[in-house]
Amino acid sequence: MKFATLRPAPDQPTLVALIDATGQRYWPLSTLLPDFQGDMQQLIRDWPELGGRIAPKGEGQPLEGTRLEAPLHPHRNMFCVGKNYFEHAAEFSSSGYDSSTSADDVVPKHPIVFTKAWNTLIAHGDEIPRHAGVTEQLDYEAEFAVIIGKGGRGIKKADAYDHLWGYTIANDVTARDLQQRHKQWHLGKSLDGLCPMGPWLVTADEVDRDTATIKCWVNGELRQDARLDQLIFDVPTLIETLSAGIALAPGDVILTGTPVGVGIGFTPPRFLQTGDIVRIEVAGLGTLENRVGR
Repeated sequence: MKFATLRPAPDQPTLVALIDATGQRYWPLSTLLPDFQGDMQQLIRDWPELGGRIAPKGEGQPLEGTRLEAPLHPHRNMFCVGKNYFEHAAEFSSSGYDSSTSADDVVPKHPIVFTKAWNTLIAHGDEIPRHAGVTEQLDYEAEFAVIIGKGGRGIKKADAYDHLWGYTIANDVTARDLQQRHKQWHLGKSLDGLCPMGPWLVTADEVDRDTATIKCWVNGELRQDARLDQLIFDVPTLIETLSAGIALAPGDVILTGTPVGVGIGFTPPRFLQTGDIVRIEVAGLGTLENRVGR
């Protein structure tokens, strides 16, 4: 199933909606479940009770003309993973921007985990702030994002998929000069508006993780193209690592890392500029597209 947070009209409040398979029509959950008046966070939290009751009724309403909002507003920072594809680990380590690498650990021996603040979150179609004067080295990172459904601490890899609710697409936009200058990555990752996400959330059963691909275009040029099964540390490993001492909760978001082809991987680097359009596609999850603003 696909779900979106949307605003039917400028003068109407946001609502959570079921989206049809083509991404063209929607049904407000409040009409399918009269007792549901919550947000996406509540849907995920109450999924064991609500999931089996959700089914489209009638023709639905056209999605065209509505405004998609960021699908989920996390209750805390998003968990992110650095250097989680082999080729990207090599391109980042050789770029001169990586303060986390020594000669013997170009490929991480353990997941590199950082967080991206909630203020970064924007929707499909929103403009990515340029932040001119703060950064001159804005870069894109196409990422497959995991949504936790059932929380817990000490989750083992064998049980990890039982704790998943679904997936979405994210763009871990990064101010590379800040990332390099401040050594620790949080500031360069967490400027306002640097995490486009969406267009919707998709339940885990809709995605074949063994065959799905992730691709990113900038102004129509294919820059990133990889398979999700090429992760150095797979999703169960990430969930086990994070939950070892942190109690994961429904609605937590994990960005699993970006493949080779980011802007700093080119010679010279190819940073984002005002007017650039970044388009990311993950098989089964749709397309996330955003323009860099002023």
